[in-house]
Amino acid sequence: MGMIDDTAIIYEGAELAEDVVVGPQSIISSEARIASGTEIGARVLIEGKVEIGKNNKILTGAVIGTSPQDWSYEGNDSGVKIGDQNILREYITINRATESGGYTQLGDNNMIMTYSHIAHDCVVGNNNALANGVTLAGHVEVHDHIMMGGLTPVHQFVRIGSYAMVGGLSRLNKDVPPYIRISGNPARVYDLNSIGLRRHGVPEAERKLLKRAVRILFYSDLNTTHALEKIEDEVESCKHLDRLIEFVRSSERGIHK
Repeated sequence: MGMIDDTAIIYEGAELAEDVVVGPQSIISSEARIASGTEIGARVLIEGKVEIGKNNKILTGAVIGTSPQDWSYEGNDSGVKIGDQNILREYITINRATESGGYTQLGDNNMIMTYSHIAHDCVVGNNNALANGVTLAGHVEVHDHIMMGGLTPVHQFVRIGSYAMVGGLSRLNKDVPPYIRISGNPARVYDLNSIGLRRHGVPEAERKLLKRAVRILFYSDLNTTHALEKIEDEVESCKHLDRLIEFVRSSERGIHK
């Protein structure tokens, strides 16, 4: 059986599983839906249409579902969806989407550390770690298995590809391709994220193919289009390499190099 502190405010209409824990002075809106096993700490605000999955831990002072910091927002019927087994640390903020019917989304098994911000219409995938003070502007996409160092701002509409590692204090205003290490202000690509790929079980043969592709894409004198053509001509295809090529080719903002 869950425990709801006597000082918490749960508005009529909210749906909480029987074992949900709610700490002192937390406020949960009438449109909230919170699944089994989730623990909510002290002074957490859950506002508006927020769906939270199973076994999440939401710590002191987190603010989820408040209106977007977007001039075009007019009180539209939008919300936030959060998956399972996430850890949302102290004083993080997640804004609802801007357009009616839209959702800001967070997947499963993420750790969002203290004072990080996920803005309206962002889509964050699974198994990511956003260190303290990471700031995602509107419409940012963070794919899967990504490590982001602290105090990193990300420009609106930027995409960050799976298995990337982003150094702290980086400034990201273009897309970050998957599988690479990037850091700095302005941010620059350093190499393949070899250690991260090995830890996640990517076979050595595929890591070598990705290494060759990264050298062509980021360290040759070729522009992006010609580099991709060279990779397709000279590097043996594999699942991860195909994902890298597709990500770069579909970039609308351009990629960090």
